[in-house]
Amino acid sequence: MLFDSWSGLGRVLLVGPLAYVALVAILRISGKRTLTKLNAFDLVVTVALGSTLATVLLSKSVALAEGLLAMALLVFLQFAITWLAVRVSWVDGFIKSEPTLIVHEGRFLEQALVAQRVTKDEVLLALRSSGAGDLADVDAVVLETDGSMSVLKSRSEAAHSPTLASVTSWSRS
Repeated sequence: MLFDSWSGLGRVLLVGPLAYVALVAILRISGKRTLTKLNAFDLVVTVALGSTLATVLLSKSVALAEGLLAMALLVFLQFAITWLAVRVSWVDGFIKSEPTLIVHEGRFLEQALVAQRVTKDEVLLALRSSGAGDLADVDAVVLETDGSMSVLKSRSEAAHSPTLASVTSWSRS
């Protein structure tokens, strides 16, 4: 149970670095989309890649070439689906969820919180993380497709916060 054979350890030491380098190369070739913040579709592909890598490393019945082909196939399928999603709206709707408004003009939208299984405490954490001092300082909180929350501060609150334009003009003087 603790040790099977030296050949098994040697296989992991040989196949591991080769599979890892190949996976990194496949991800670099596939572009930035494969490494972006994850929506549900991207998460499934990422988990499948990890599972494939683990299988290649630990299963003697899966050859390195088979594992590399499986990883390349997963990345190609993700590329093909996202290519289609950019061009065909129903494909995009099928693989991605829509952002959901969960706070509007300083008030929680109770039905949206329940439907998205988000607690008020989680929203308040997002407010604090964004620098918003109070729910009343917020025009909206949006639950994004990747599960993150975007906090849109009210104009009066935003007027007190530095913007990219104000920071840029200040740094030039």
